Amino acid sequence: MTNQNLSDPYQLRPENIEDPPRTYTSILRRIGPGLILASGIVGSGELIATTVLGAEVGYTLLWLIILSCFIKVVVQNELGRYSIGTGETTLEAFDRAPGPRLRASWLVWAWFLMVMFTLLQVGGMLGGVSEVLNRLVPAVPIGVWVWVVNLVTVVLLIGGRYWVVERVSMGLVVCFTVLTVSCAFLMFKLPQYFSWSQVVSGLSFQLPEGGLITAVAAFGITGVGATELVAYPYWCLEKGYARYSGPRDGGPAWRERAGGWIRVMGVDVGNSMVIYTFATVAFYFLGAGILHGRGLLPQGSEMVQVLSTMYTETMGAWSLPLFLVGAFAVLYSTIFAATAAHSRVFADFAGILKLYDKTDYAKRLRVTRLFVVILLFVPSIYFMFLQAPVMMVIIGGAAQAIMLPVIAFYTVYLRYRHMPKEVLPGAWLTLALWISALVMALVMGYSFIQRIAGMK
Repeated sequence: MTNQNLSDPYQLRPENIEDPPRTYTSILRRIGPGLILASGIVGSGELIATTVLGAEVGYTLLWLIILSCFIKVVVQNELGRYSIGTGETTLEAFDRAPGPRLRASWLVWAWFLMVMFTLLQVGGMLGGVSEVLNRLVPAVPIGVWVWVVNLVTVVLLIGGRYWVVERVSMGLVVCFTVLTVSCAFLMFKLPQYFSWSQVVSGLSFQLPEGGLITAVAAFGITGVGATELVAYPYWCLEKGYARYSGPRDGGPAWRERAGGWIRVMGVDVGNSMVIYTFATVAFYFLGAGILHGRGLLPQGSEMVQVLSTMYTETMGAWSLPLFLVGAFAVLYSTIFAATAAHSRVFADFAGILKLYDKTDYAKRLRVTRLFVVILLFVPSIYFMFLQAPVMMVIIGGAAQAIMLPVIAFYTVYLRYRHMPKEVLPGAWLTLALWISALVMALVMGYSFIQRIAGMK
């Protein structure tokens, strides 16, 4: 394979041009990146951080969970727009940031630092999946299951092909979404755990006395987290949205094609938002209703046992195996999708540092495969030393939350300085982008002030 191979999704050539679909039905057939994103989102953030937050504060922060799902999607959409319009990856866009450089811009290094912390989150999920498998097969210790899951994931991802990731992610998304939303609906019939007055109270923008750290982590990883914002344009490129638009020549034909594929991307973004919002709110209801109602808090090696209460209380003791299947799907989907995404972004990172020629797609695939192994080995080691899944997920979520306003405001910068004029967003989307960035900054600023005040 050479750098002229037409299968390279990161190279834009005239021979790959394809007109975008026009009807809604045909557009739905071309979505996919959002489903991969949803499988990564509805994992540690929802099953662990969201339910832990509900267990800590009850329905009080329902408004924050819904805000988290909706407010970041504008940034996701505009990063996807930029990628389709320019053919650039997220890190290539980050490398345009003005300011200090050390072979790459300061923003690229800020991303790298964030990911070092979010690998703790992947380690926590590896531990959670291994705990689930240990309950199914107790003869195999949790530590052994960690490395079994590690090896299986390496085998699945080593091919590095987009369609494998999309299809596996789609299956897992359907599995955990149906199970969890069904469980939440069943809870509505249990007045000791659910009432509409509690839901209304949770939408009143009140703040709890405790649970602030978990709230920040939940804001960071529910909905589209910082790592998903970075990863989404890579999935759009591999799906072919930019490749089908063709090289930018500024002409009306290119503008029409790019605009059409951006519309497809917009439907993909909206579709994934509906899926993860339903699942996220369902998890929060279960945590706020059942876990908070019973005074249970998932932590340590008993995390899965405590979380299983959400199913057994609504469906009965018989549903424990069902919960284990659902928990496996939820946690493993995030391990799978996060590793697939991180390996692609890290391969891009190595190319930006000039460690190899990333325009040679054969080399790029080899580097991606290498990072699949590395990015599963490091989280596995993290878990073997810490063995505290909830804490590891919350640390990773806090790191993502800190990075969110940085990414949001840089997306505003891209819109004004580097976005091709032919695909600029309309006035209402630009306003929404500003609002999104400001809300993220306000949430993080408030949490920082509260932490400083709490130290006095």
